[in-house]
Amino acid sequence: MTSIGQIIDENSSRTLAPAAVASQVALMSVISVAAVVTFNVLRPKNKAIYEPKVKYHVGDKRPPPISDSLFGWLPPLYRTTEPELLEKFGLDAVTFLRFTRMMRSIFTAVAFMCCAILLPIDAVYNLKHVPSSGRDILSMLTIRDVEGSYLFAHVAVTYMISALVMFFVWRHWKVMLHLRQQWFRSPEYMESFYARTLAIMHVPKKYQSDTGIRAIFDSVQVPYPTTSVHIGRKVGRLPELIDYHNDIVRELEQVLVTYLKDGKIAKERPTIRIGGFLGMGGVKKDAIDFYTAKLERVNRAIEDYRQEIDTRQPENYGFASMAAVPYAHIVANMLRKKHPKGTDVTLAPNPKDIIWANMNKSPADLFQKKVIGFSLLVLVCFFNTIPLFIISILANLSSISAYVHFLSAWSTASPGSFAFISGVLPPSISALFGVALPIIMRYLSRFQGALTHSRLDRAVVARYFAFLVISQLVIFTLIGVVFIAAEQVVNEIGEHVSFKDIIQNLHTLPATINSTYINQSSYWLTYFPLRGFLTVFDLAQVVNLVWVFFKKKVFGRTPRDIREWTQPAEFEYAIYYDLFMGSVALVFAPLAPLVALAGAVVFWASSWVYKYQLMFVFVTKVESGGRLWNMIVNRLLVSVVLMQLLMALTIGLQYGFKSFLWLTTVPPILFIVAFKSWINKTFYHQFLYYIPSREELEHAQVHSSRADASGNRIERRFGHPALHMELFTPMLHAKMMPLLGEVYKGPIGIDKAKLGEYGGKKLDAQVIDCGIKFAAVEQRDLEYDPALYKRDRGELDWDARSMASAAIFGHRPSESTSAYHQKAAFYATGGESGRSSPAPVSYSRTNTQSDIELSRLGQSVDNLPLLHDRGYGYPMDRQTPPPVPTFPPRFASPSPPYAPAGGVHLSPAEEIREAPLHRPYTPSREGLNYMTDPPQYNLTGRGAQRPY
Repeated sequence: MTSIGQIIDENSSRTLAPAAVASQVALMSVISVAAVVTFNVLRPKNKAIYEPKVKYHVGDKRPPPISDSLFGWLPPLYRTTEPELLEKFGLDAVTFLRFTRMMRSIFTAVAFMCCAILLPIDAVYNLKHVPSSGRDILSMLTIRDVEGSYLFAHVAVTYMISALVMFFVWRHWKVMLHLRQQWFRSPEYMESFYARTLAIMHVPKKYQSDTGIRAIFDSVQVPYPTTSVHIGRKVGRLPELIDYHNDIVRELEQVLVTYLKDGKIAKERPTIRIGGFLGMGGVKKDAIDFYTAKLERVNRAIEDYRQEIDTRQPENYGFASMAAVPYAHIVANMLRKKHPKGTDVTLAPNPKDIIWANMNKSPADLFQKKVIGFSLLVLVCFFNTIPLFIISILANLSSISAYVHFLSAWSTASPGSFAFISGVLPPSISALFGVALPIIMRYLSRFQGALTHSRLDRAVVARYFAFLVISQLVIFTLIGVVFIAAEQVVNEIGEHVSFKDIIQNLHTLPATINSTYINQSSYWLTYFPLRGFLTVFDLAQVVNLVWVFFKKKVFGRTPRDIREWTQPAEFEYAIYYDLFMGSVALVFAPLAPLVALAGAVVFWASSWVYKYQLMFVFVTKVESGGRLWNMIVNRLLVSVVLMQLLMALTIGLQYGFKSFLWLTTVPPILFIVAFKSWINKTFYHQFLYYIPSREELEHAQVHSSRADASGNRIERRFGHPALHMELFTPMLHAKMMPLLGEVYKGPIGIDKAKLGEYGGKKLDAQVIDCGIKFAAVEQRDLEYDPALYKRDRGELDWDARSMASAAIFGHRPSESTSAYHQKAAFYATGGESGRSSPAPVSYSRTNTQSDIELSRLGQSVDNLPLLHDRGYGYPMDRQTPPPVPTFPPRFASPSPPYAPAGGVHLSPAEEIREAPLHRPYTPSREGLNYMTDPPQYNLTGRGAQRPY
């Protein structure tokens, strides 16, 4: 009878049998092909699922034409170039696609190099030096049993991989910097109000006012003043109440739609259990009456709260707009490390990107939340060892069969099914447990105080990557080492070896560690086919189809559900940036080249699938201009360092660390560190800020402070959305409305409901006894209106549709007109000379109102007409213009000075363009209220005059 030790010896040399890996690859390949076929068949008849962006897009950013033929979706993918992608889908989408292309290029080159160089070396060595009983087809293609000078071929390959990665990163960084600067100069960005706005965080209490914000900027003598400022206002629990109200509306709508499904009243009224646990205990109540009463109470609470709230109480954050986009970037660049009056001054994010609940957190609150969040993250990592242990056991089924009788009998009776389960179960369970991890990471990152959704994405990418590397690579390997070591001890106990000898035999532990993490390459060979299938499965959208069908047939869909499902979904960049997959492929590339080959195949599939998804299916939540790029490059370089460290460990375990041969793997790590430092100095700073040339500064589109102040643009754009957010109005299908009287016993009134979701359109509505309105939505109005989608997703017309907030602050709509829109025609034609500069060609000194300033002049920060000499203290007969200042070289790109066209003669007075908005204030004027004390002196300051 075979001893336990012999069984263990036969199985410990491999983690997953080649048959298990082959079965997983075959299975995932077959169902991936099936998913592609399903997509091709269903796509032409389900455009709302597979091509929503063809109908719903912003402006003229319509995706390219796509055919309904079986493979008609392929030509647009390889015909659409990057400039077109940038114009239509934004820089975030282009950044993601460039990342996938860079990764596929890297791993194509790495896989070719490793397979061409290392596979022959490993195979030849194993055939010559390793007995057939101690090897299999997979172990022959790894470094596991390779010894001696052959190992340094793998070391040499790590040098080549590091050089390849640095080359591709440098190449793509150059392009990304160019794309980022293009995005900064795009009309969409240059004409966005937030692009010329600064955010001021952690404002001390004595400066928490509009005047205090101005005083903060006065104290640092910035070269460009603010055109308008706004301190944040306290809103208390109003945002929570609004969210709670809207959630109740959704619940009530779903209950009513289920009860009145197909226009018929169900036999029994829906119920809800209050209290209890898992359907046991608690009190059962009528669901319709319960949600209706709750909605009535919340409506009253919000109404009372809005009447009582004092919006004059300031928060510890504020915003300040500048006259032009270049000015805002220059000032933000200057103040990024200065912290005037203890504040942090940065470029303001898009208001739609802000997580308002975290804006007012103090440094002490943030520190406390970060400590708690980090502790919870460690706790999640600890509990994640349970599924990791299960995966490790499943990945070692062949070894466990020595101890478990039914597994031993199963592997003997049906080796094919045993190998199939061994190959499919471990990666499947790993993927199943991994579904919840990004959700947990996002929640913890938000809890820790992320200020914007884009910063939240960056935090999730960073923490998710670190979490997976620590748990899936480090802890998973340690569990395997403990498992094999315990296996060895059990083997020796079975052979009646003394305790002393068992302890002495632990000197073989380094070899055990070495073989353990190399053996796990076979597990990753089952993981990559699963990742490839999940990528293709995303293309098929099977889950969405099944869920919509199930909900429609079983529960019914509310009008709100249909509206939200018909518009394009948001792309979760933080989840789809699969840096961990790239890290695994890099780490194992010199150890098991087949893993790099598997990574190359998956990244090739991902690059095409996600290009289709971003072109036709998904949209970016809020455009950040590719801010994730630097973070993902950093993680890629960290992966190269991990590869080198693992190779150093391999050489050290083979030769012993006293031999110092492992030091041959260290130089590439130093190269990576130096390369990263060079990247930061060369690219990163220019990536963060728009650095205008001198000519761009001269022709910058300058906005009037009067327009910003009188139109209250900064308050409407950066005021808390809870102050002007519309509450949800319950909506029902029109065919269900006649039954409402039977649902609610009592008088039903007839009215109209004005719905913000429908662009302010008034729909027929019924009012129940407690005053709640139910809007009737006709079948033709169920889907999201493409025109409204353009309105809601558009950026440039935001001011035109945010007038409601002006009423909160007591401003008349007539005061909300931006001077920029009034001057658009003038700038478009360039005035009389074709210039894009806001300065007019000629100026009459007898006019009391400038030609350029078409809106009525009022008391504001700039209460004088533009270019009015008297207001700046210049004598009428002045012949010599003031000296032209030299702009700091670190804030202006070198550019030849702008000169007038040949033959154009300029008078001395016309040689200088005075920008009245460019006026740094002296310290003595700190805190001055310009609304009541207008300046009467020359305050143009340095940099205000520029030669034409």
